[in-house]
Order: sequence, then C-alpha cells, then structure tokens
Amino acid sequence: MALDDHVRFAVGVPNVGPYADPEAQLALSTAAEGAGWDGYFLWDHILYPEDWPVLDPWVALSAIAARTNRLVLGLLVAGVARALPWEVAKRAASLDRLSGGRLILGAGLGSRPEEFTAFGQPADPRGRAERLDEALEVIDGLWSGAPYSFQGKHFTIASPPMHPVPLQRPRIPIWVGGRWPNRPPFRRAARWDGVVPTHASYGKGKTMPPDDLRELVAFVQRQRGGDRSFDVALEGRTPEGAEGWRVVEPYRAAGLTWWIEALGWWRGDVSTALGRVRSGPPSVS
Repeated sequence: MALDDHVRFAVGVPNVGPYADPEAQLALSTAAEGAGWDGYFLWDHILYPEDWPVLDPWVALSAIAARTNRLVLGLLVAGVARALPWEVAKRAASLDRLSGGRLILGAGLGSRPEEFTAFGQPADPRGRAERLDEALEVIDGLWSGAPYSFQGKHFTIASPPMHPVPLQRPRIPIWVGGRWPNRPPFRRAARWDGVVPTHASYGKGKTMPPDDLRELVAFVQRQRGGDRSFDVALEGRTPEGAEGWRVVEPYRAAGLTWWIEALGWWRGDVSTALGRVRSGPPSVS
C-alpha cells in the first residue's frame, strides 16, 4: 500500500571511504530506483578524516542521472560556502538538465573547517555564513537566464545571461542544512525551499525526537509567515516494512515531507547497504 503522499522516501549515502567506489554508487542508486525509493542523496566533501577517498558528488550524480529515470537526486548538503557560486550555478543547471529536472540542491556552511583552511580559505563560521547567504542569492540570480548584477562583501557579479537555465522553474529547489536548536540556519532556510536539520544532541546513532522536529517546523513556518509549501527532510534509520512506517509516522505528523534512510559504514559495508536498499522504503501494511 502506498504511503501518505506528503512523505517521500530517499536513500542517503556517503561518497567517502568504502562508499567512494563509483561502481558501488551506481549499484546502490539503480537498486534504489528499482525498489521504489523516491530519491538518492550524496554528501559533498573534498577531504575526509583518516585520509579516506572522496568521490566527487557532482560527477557521481551525473552518472547516476544517466542510469536512472525517476529518482530525485541531490547533495545533502553542498558546501556552498567554500565554492564559487557561479560554478555551483552552472553545475547544478547542467545536472538538472541532464536528469530531466530531478535535482535538489542542499546547501550549507560546510561541516569541516579543514576543507577551508587546507586551501587557504578562512573557516570562521560568521564569514562562512556571509558567503553562503551571498552565494545563494547569486546562484538564484544566475539561474534566471537574464543579465545579472550583484554587489556584496564577498562576491561582485556583472554577468550576461548564463545558459542553459535549469529545467525546473522558478528554480532548482534549495534545501538549507542546519543544526537545531541553533536558530540562524533555520531563518536562512525559511527564505528558500526546504530544510535538512540535524540536532546538536543527536548523531548517526539516534535521530532527533519528533517533538524537536515539530518545534523546528513551527519556527520555520513562523519565519515564512505560515507558508506550508516547504520541504522538511530528515535523515534516520528504519527497519523494513510496516515497522519502518511506525518509526516515520510521528515525524510525518510533526511536518516531515522527506524521510532519508541514512546508510553508511556505521550500519555496515556496501553489501549490507545494498540489501537494505533492495528491501524498499517503509510501507503501510
């Protein structure tokens, strides 16, 4: 039986360490489409601890787009604060076209300061937040397909129309990452199309409780003036079948629109992840 139309289910997979193998990513993503998942999301890193390999997510998602037809694809979340916004705008628009309009752009400050300092960029959180806010405005402006000018603290733009524009209009959905209960990222998220929260007190082993998500959603809705056309995506862990739906239901009631099944080395190797993907998303019995 199909689930509530207001909840969609995705697979979230790291593209680092043992999951940095391109063939593994293709196997997982094609299995996800075949098993009825709605989306497939990768991380965005340049470096990772223990000198683990890191597969470029834009390249990986392009290959996945070419092998799939239905899956929503995205980065959760792209380190937009350490990137050049015109390059992000170009890559995202190109990938949106390649995928037939299936891209979501998650955006955040970047979780690892060494990915800034190793390449001579400042890593202070305030500066990263300023860069992210300016970059998102620039990306959105460049996607318009019209001449675009911008004057900010970090970026100055005077661009002719940049083509191709994204297939999705008025833009590729932008979901902003943030760590609750820190409020500024969620004020930022309220200006865009969705939010991907984590929680300061919870990590890979435990998802934030539904009541915390409800409080977060209410905060964002107040910032948006009550507009409910907004995605709320949360990573977590479910067992197979109806037991999985029992895990998700309280989050759906709290305002969740996307459940992202977080898979990675903390849950097992690639073959274990492949087995969970093939078993499909939670279902109502």
